[in-house]
Amino acid sequence: MRTVTEERIIPTACAHNCGGRCVLMAHVSSGRIVKITTDADPDEPDAPQLRACLRGRSYRSRVYHPDRLQHPLKRIGRRGEGKFVRITWDEALSEIAGQIRRVIGTYGNEAIFFPYATGNSGRLSEGACMRRLLGLLGGYLGYYNNYSNSANTWGLNYTFGTENTASSREDLVNAKLIILWGFNPAETYFGTNTPYYIQRAKEAGAKIIVIDPRYTDTAVAFADQWIPIRPTTDNALADAIAYVLITEGLVDQAFLDRHALGFDEAHLPNGAPAGSSYKSYVLGTADGISKTPAWAEAITGVPAQTILHLAREYGGVKPAAIIAGYGPQRHAYGEQPSRGLATLQAMTGNIGISGGSAGAFGWSGYGRPPRVGSLPVTNPVKLSIPAFRFTDAIEIGTAMTTAEGVQGGERLTAPVKLIFNLAGNALLNQHADINRTARLLADESKVEFIVVSDQFLTPSARFADIVLPATTWFERNDIATPWAFGDYALFLNQVIEPLYEARNPYDWVSDLAGRLGVGDAFTEGRSDLDWLRSMVDAARQAWGEFPAFEEFRAKGVYKYRHPEPFIAFQEQVAGGKPFPTPSGKIEIYSPRLAAMGRPGEIPAIPRYIPAWEGPSDPLRARYPLQCIGWHYKRRCHSIYDNSPWLEEADPQEAWLNPADAAKRRIKAGDRIRVFNDRGAMILPVRVTPRVMPGVVAVPQGAWWTPDKHGVDQRGSLNVLTAQRPTPLAHANTQHTMLVQVEVVRRAGPAWFPR
Repeated sequence: MRTVTEERIIPTACAHNCGGRCVLMAHVSSGRIVKITTDADPDEPDAPQLRACLRGRSYRSRVYHPDRLQHPLKRIGRRGEGKFVRITWDEALSEIAGQIRRVIGTYGNEAIFFPYATGNSGRLSEGACMRRLLGLLGGYLGYYNNYSNSANTWGLNYTFGTENTASSREDLVNAKLIILWGFNPAETYFGTNTPYYIQRAKEAGAKIIVIDPRYTDTAVAFADQWIPIRPTTDNALADAIAYVLITEGLVDQAFLDRHALGFDEAHLPNGAPAGSSYKSYVLGTADGISKTPAWAEAITGVPAQTILHLAREYGGVKPAAIIAGYGPQRHAYGEQPSRGLATLQAMTGNIGISGGSAGAFGWSGYGRPPRVGSLPVTNPVKLSIPAFRFTDAIEIGTAMTTAEGVQGGERLTAPVKLIFNLAGNALLNQHADINRTARLLADESKVEFIVVSDQFLTPSARFADIVLPATTWFERNDIATPWAFGDYALFLNQVIEPLYEARNPYDWVSDLAGRLGVGDAFTEGRSDLDWLRSMVDAARQAWGEFPAFEEFRAKGVYKYRHPEPFIAFQEQVAGGKPFPTPSGKIEIYSPRLAAMGRPGEIPAIPRYIPAWEGPSDPLRARYPLQCIGWHYKRRCHSIYDNSPWLEEADPQEAWLNPADAAKRRIKAGDRIRVFNDRGAMILPVRVTPRVMPGVVAVPQGAWWTPDKHGVDQRGSLNVLTAQRPTPLAHANTQHTMLVQVEVVRRAGPAWFPR
């Protein structure tokens, strides 16, 4: 008879890439997790608990899921076919070591690549360990950008000289008006407790307006007004608001005169053509088109009267904050919204003051959460590519040049031949145009070897040559910090032994390093806990009150309280310090962008540019609906898609407006086909006025599940998305697509096809 041991409660954390990081308490008995609870610290107004959401609370079902990968696998069928045979760790690591030697010897280190992946955000993640190893072997082809906010960060850098543009969330309580522009923290969980700070602002009297094609959970919870807008048209709305501010005398001209470059003709930089200021563009003196509310109504779908009232309300109250999410910049010309909304905040003098904002969402100026150290990584290879364009590097290889975003050299010096896809599903599922990507990965004359480490046989893992079973964070020790806010660090204690043959990344990469002759250099004689201890030592040097290692490990969390809210750019506005741009000012007109000589795609001023596959594209004759994705609260990107608990809470279904459904004789619960020239998917439909007419919305992250005809049966959005990047940042445009929708099977058992 098995003896049941006393239940222990062990602190750990949720470290997936949702933007927040939350406390989990694992209740363990007889070596098995029996329950998960969350933060039990006092819940104080200025230090709310780091409570886990439904994803973290359901993690026990992930740890013990029957589909967990249990042992290493080697492909035996065609790549992508999903046929594997069980092998040992010794066989797997010997094969990987041999392939590393072969590829470096044949093509050079530049032929090794890591696609963007964030399934494990710990300091000793699979990616961190493997990058350290390959750095010791001569390096690998790097990437820059991410899939989340790269157009935004490039736009911010050209406007402010930095992407660190966010005030602390505690300051929202001082705003009188908050415009959440495509920002949905109630579902994306961007920063643990962000909705709490919005609620505090609302309770303090702030009016909250949500601008979004969907009536999001954030709008349901907080909005005094919801303004639906057609995807890709955010800059047209911003331009029309600017028109009203200018023509009705609601501009803070003194602020612009002191702090901005290029708002009007009098403040253009030397050499800028006459008529090239933002004001001239808005008033139509440059192109003969005044950017009036009526002009914007035809583009955005927002009634002119709504725009007029919005602009007057926004221009008539101070302080006001615009907080933009990342959805509006995942579009064809995604650099423009971040610059356009920042311009509105400059026009109203709401930058650098308490209760204001810099318009577009960026990192907190605190300089990130506690500076916990990291695993040292050096990459001798200087070449890098945009994260979103890795499939171009596979397809055209050494023909990929600076025109396609290559940095560190004029062109690639080797084709991509070996891919390590570790703790990620962006090799296929989360990358755009799945069908194109699948064809490229299946071609063994291009990428010659693919290694995947994961907890499940994901769509990306099905294209691996070697699959390695990964531990969950309950089966290893690590440290994690949040993206931008909260100023805390979490210790992820190992609470159970690794299941099956799963191994911690530090352990198996150390073994691989030994096979490649750099074992001692890789480990430096340290265990995983030794490395984590050194990271805490680094934090103690940077933050004097950071606890000692054993105290931090026992508590599981360290929370730092700033004495007062941080106000982004307060030093510039109140203290006279120059902005970190070449001119020292907010560059509404950017001489650097003007010098690129591509005004149609990369204008010197922020402005509306009609998107390909947008509302004015002639392709709408065939595909009349704009399709967008959103980050569903039941998933973190594609993580948890195979959780039956979360499927019950939030099923995968498309949202369609009743007017669009009626035209197609579609009823709630029907299975519909959503398609364009790139692919097709079938999933249930929710008919709801919570999405505006002309738009179909599909939660992103469902696992690609094609039938024998290649039609996805799960609702994997990326069978529809395009791999065409933004023109400046070479960034993700996965919210820019046109589709058509038709019914496939009626809801209910009584329906029979005709």
